[in-house]
Amino acid sequence: MTTTDEHVELVAELAGLLETRLLDPLEILLASGELLEPVRDRLRVEAEVWAAQLLGPDRERAAGTAARLIAALFPGDAPFDPPAAWWRTALGRAVARVTGHPSAVAVSYSTAGAMLGITRQGVHDLVKRGKLGRHPDGGVTSSSVRDRLNRP
Repeated sequence: MTTTDEHVELVAELAGLLETRLLDPLEILLASGELLEPVRDRLRVEAEVWAAQLLGPDRERAAGTAARLIAALFPGDAPFDPPAAWWRTALGRAVARVTGHPSAVAVSYSTAGAMLGITRQGVHDLVKRGKLGRHPDGGVTSSSVRDRLNRP
């Protein structure tokens, strides 16, 4: 269950990302912010909707929203592989709860720790106790991290 504070934090973060990653470059290219005001207003509304979808009970919708946002806000030719600090952001925490790692079946112990907000040693202990799934090729299954984050 998510709180109002989590929703508010996620909306603010999404609005900031939309501004810096999408609108600022357009403003530079167009040499005018005036044309973007209707888009800016619409994106503020959409940020509310997307936050509600990411934090809501419909896991399929949340996963689709997470995928669309990552594709738009973090484009690239390689699979999405954010730095450890990203998992501590409101969006990173929401994505971890919805999909685990969005582009990896297995993650390293250090990435799992970043996703869970614990140390690498803490992840090792959870794996040893059977609380997180070990992947046969090494690391921890992304799905077990997601499931751990969604425990009541």
